Amino acid sequence: MVKAPLPHLTTPPLVNGDKLTRYEFERRYNAMPHLKKAELIEGIVYMAAALRFKSHGEPHGQIITWLGTYAAMTPNISMGDNPTVRLDLDNEPQPDVVLLINPESGGQTQLSDDDYIEGAPELIVEIAASSVAIDLHAKKQAYRRNGVKEYIVWQVLDRKLSWFYLKEGEYLELSADNDGIMRSQVFPGLWLAVAELLAGNMPPVLTVLQAGWQSPEHRAFVQKLANE
Repeated sequence: MVKAPLPHLTTPPLVNGDKLTRYEFERRYNAMPHLKKAELIEGIVYMAAALRFKSHGEPHGQIITWLGTYAAMTPNISMGDNPTVRLDLDNEPQPDVVLLINPESGGQTQLSDDDYIEGAPELIVEIAASSVAIDLHAKKQAYRRNGVKEYIVWQVLDRKLSWFYLKEGEYLELSADNDGIMRSQVFPGLWLAVAELLAGNMPPVLTVLQAGWQSPEHRAFVQKLANE
């Protein structure tokens, strides 16, 4: 009697809510080249829905403009748009934007042989629809525990931006000064005119940023990175 051939074994697809190890998550993700964004957060798979323009695409572009300009004026740092980040065995997020100090200048990440970020970027930005998003809950917990030094969440529908910085293992919220400007604790000269950004008014955002990269503290930071 001739036995029927075994059915072809295929890699299972990623499904929202699956609980996976990071290695299994990567295996399934790599088998789905059409998939644009999936994340593993605290061992759970999250897959993004279609992204709307006003609640994600436009603010994402504005953050890229702000951070990209700072990166262009600051040697030995790098900015990335939607890179996969291997944080730990239960977390492989794909943040909207990362800003990191290059490894050769004392940064806390490395690039793997297959071109993924390993470790915690110094700064991560996520664009969230509102305060109920995972970005302010499970992701925030994972980023804090893994040592992401600064974490920005722009809650677009709530017209709010939260900027957290790591101190003694906990996230504290950064406040704007009397001029309405937030100043990074990790990247000197990275200044943000918060109200102008939330209003979509980019010229004054870039004017304030220019003042930041022309400041003495930014010059000292550039010199420090060059000497690492």
